[in-house]
Amino acid sequence: MFADFLTRLIQPQPAPLPDAGARLALGALLVRIARSDGEYTHEETARIERILAKRYGLDGPAALSLRQQAEQLEAEAPDTVRFTRAIKDAVAYEDREAVVEALWDVVLADGIRDQEEDAMLRLVANLLGVNDRDSALARHRAEGRNA
Repeated sequence: MFADFLTRLIQPQPAPLPDAGARLALGALLVRIARSDGEYTHEETARIERILAKRYGLDGPAALSLRQQAEQLEAEAPDTVRFTRAIKDAVAYEDREAVVEALWDVVLADGIRDQEEDAMLRLVANLLGVNDRDSALARHRAEGRNA
């Protein structure tokens, strides 16, 4: 279903993602981080929908639909390294920094800072080209909202 999108995304020189593609890629990355500990909870899916709704001005049904499409894309997406590097090449730094903050929101959604999710997020932030300082600041902002 998403083969063309993925093919364009992992090209050696991907073009900037159109808005719909960026939404889908972010959603898939949020799903991937939520699934990284082997549990994909209601709290995580609800948080993903809230993030997508707020970030893109979507109503509930539209956010749900985007999350469901993102789940499909995540299942078909290549390994995290290639997928994340492709997003890095197609998305501006400021947006990638906001992505890391959204990822931290998902990791913290169930109230447990799981070791697998934490390790995956550190890897993803690095692959997105977001430095450790900015990732830590993003985590602190997310923790503040989840406290």
